[in-house]
Amino acid sequence: MISDGILIAALVYVIACLGLVLYQQKQTSKLRVKVAALTLLIKESDRQRETVKRELQELRSGTIGVGRRMLELEKRTAKQDARLDEVNQQDPQARLYSRAMKMVDLGASIDELIQECELPKAEAELIIRLHGKG
Repeated sequence: MISDGILIAALVYVIACLGLVLYQQKQTSKLRVKVAALTLLIKESDRQRETVKRELQELRSGTIGVGRRMLELEKRTAKQDARLDEVNQQDPQARLYSRAMKMVDLGASIDELIQECELPKAEAELIIRLHGKG
């Protein structure tokens, strides 16, 4: 009987071990599937990161180019402003019109332009129409 009990116990032990091995294989298989899925996600993430990195580099390059063009335009504008100032200072008539336009920007009336800038009424009206607000 003792040998039958040992035989049954050994059989139960072997069955339990087989069950445990099968359970571990199933869990290992599930883990492999998860690892494969995570590997694909990581690869896709790496591809997306590289794409974003490339696009960011392109944006940086474009921004640098735009910045250079802006500096160039600012220099040109400064030169043109200086030339305009020179011309306005050399031509008293241009200074008069420049003053009249500034007065219009400040809300001066036709009569104020005529009086302060000594402009004919038609010219004062024209300046207000061209440069007036509204």
